[in-house]
Amino acid sequence: MSSSTTARTARRRTLRLAAATLVAAAGLTLTACSGSNAADAKSAGHTNSAAADSSASGWSGLQSTDSKAEVKASVASKQSGSGRAAEGGKAASTSRTQRLADGISTAEITKLGDQHYRAKIVARGSVLATLETKGHDDGLDANDMFVTLTLDGQVHSWMGGGHQGPGTFQLAGGWTAKVTKAGELKYRAQIIGHDGVAATLETKGHDVGLNANGIYIVLSSGGVISAHA
Repeated sequence: MSSSTTARTARRRTLRLAAATLVAAAGLTLTACSGSNAADAKSAGHTNSAAADSSASGWSGLQSTDSKAEVKASVASKQSGSGRAAEGGKAASTSRTQRLADGISTAEITKLGDQHYRAKIVARGSVLATLETKGHDDGLDANDMFVTLTLDGQVHSWMGGGHQGPGTFQLAGGWTAKVTKAGELKYRAQIIGHDGVAATLETKGHDVGLNANGIYIVLSSGGVISAHA
C-alpha cells in the first residue's frame, strides 16, 4: 500500500472516531438533559402534587374548621333561640292570682295552651282543689263557694244559692235546670232555655261547671246545682 493511501485511511478512521465521539458525546448530553428535564419534571410534578395535596388538605382543613365553627354557631343559635322560645313560653303562661268570693281562698291561674287553663284553689298556703279546662269549662263546689273556670281562663266565684238535686230548679238568667241522679256521685243536669235543652252537665266523680252565655253554673258530684250572673 502506498504512503498516500495509508494516510487517507488513517484520516478516515480519525474522522470516524471523532464523529463517533461527537455522537456519543451528543448522546450523553441529550441523555443528561433528558434525565435532568425528566427529573425536574418529576420533581416539579411531585412538588406541584404535594403543593396541591397540601393546598387541598389545607382547604379541607379550613372547610372542616369552618364547618365545625358553623355547626357550633348554629347549635348555639338554636340553643339560644330555644332558650328564648322557652322563656317566651313561660312568659306567655305566667300564673296570675285572683281572690275568691270567700275572701280567704285564691285561684292561681295558668295558661297551658289554646283554651287550656288550670286554676289551683289555694287557702293558707295549701292547694285545696284544681280546675282545668280541656275543651270545656270546669267548675267546683268548695263548701258552698262555687267556682267556675272558663275556656278563656276567667275565674268566677260566688257564695251560696245551691239547690240539692234531684229536681227541677229555676236559675239566674232565665235558665231551668233539671237535675237527675244517674249513679253514685253521678248526677246529670239539663240546662233548659226558651228553645229547649241548651246544654247538659254530668258529674263523673267530680264537679263540673259551665258558662251559659254569661251565666256561670256549677253542678257538684253530690247533686247540688248553683248559678250566678
